[in-house]
Amino acid sequence: MKPAPFAYFAPQEIDEALELLEQHGDEAKILAGGQSLMPLLSLRLARPGVIVDINRLANLAFIRKPVDGGLTLGALTRQRALERSPDVASQSPLLSATMPFIAHFQIRNRGTLGGSLAHADPAAELPAVALILGAELVLRSARAERVVQAQDFFLGYMTTAMEPNELLTEIRIPALRPKAGWAIEEVARRRGDFAMVGVAIMVELNGNNACRDARIALFGVGEKPERMKRAEQWVRGKAVREIQLAAVAQAVSDDLRPLSDVHASAEYRKEVAGVLTRRALENALKRAQEAAS
Repeated sequence: MKPAPFAYFAPQEIDEALELLEQHGDEAKILAGGQSLMPLLSLRLARPGVIVDINRLANLAFIRKPVDGGLTLGALTRQRALERSPDVASQSPLLSATMPFIAHFQIRNRGTLGGSLAHADPAAELPAVALILGAELVLRSARAERVVQAQDFFLGYMTTAMEPNELLTEIRIPALRPKAGWAIEEVARRRGDFAMVGVAIMVELNGNNACRDARIALFGVGEKPERMKRAEQWVRGKAVREIQLAAVAQAVSDDLRPLSDVHASAEYRKEVAGVLTRRALENALKRAQEAAS
């Protein structure tokens, strides 16, 4: 099929793009990598009156390492650039390790970090990883700029806190803690497909080799990435040798309320979520212990 008719704009400057969004509001859609938008247009599942192509905004594509650690990433940064960046690998190894899970390298060549976060597909890896990392998202309009925490950004199925006149311009990722460990696991029908079930985990140890903090997020199981708060409590405050992986996995399976669809049943997702959580938590704890030694 062919897209429905639309007006096309290709601004050269951020302020120009923001003025277009201010003018057209709900009628406008932003085109970045186009890996999600173009199929929707072709199938006429999306029928915007205006397309604002931001690919000429070169100052939105960057990878910066602040002096206090962490990363500041431009929203237009290609996923392939993140995958290959030594700064991303050193400052945020979880983000670096996530990239190969995303589709195929041809798609990552065009797909952008900001595009994936703004699209907010519940089966996508990057929203869950942003949640685990405690990322901050910078949103700009023609009139103001605001910073939204990842935990407040994802509201529901492909729904975010971003207003129609706002543009996601950069993503800020805090520095990795010295005794932190991480892991990401997922199950898909074929490599490169969206996850039927996925889990991202970050743990941090204290000086006594006990778990100071734990974050567990599931994706591909509901309308948005889901933090597993009870399972996190099973881990926090316990020495590594005392953490009962089976109990944590069971807490995830018990608390999860996944959806059934053509790809997998809710029962399957509950079972696999527990298995993946156990596997990922074990790997994250090993990495944390290696970092602490």
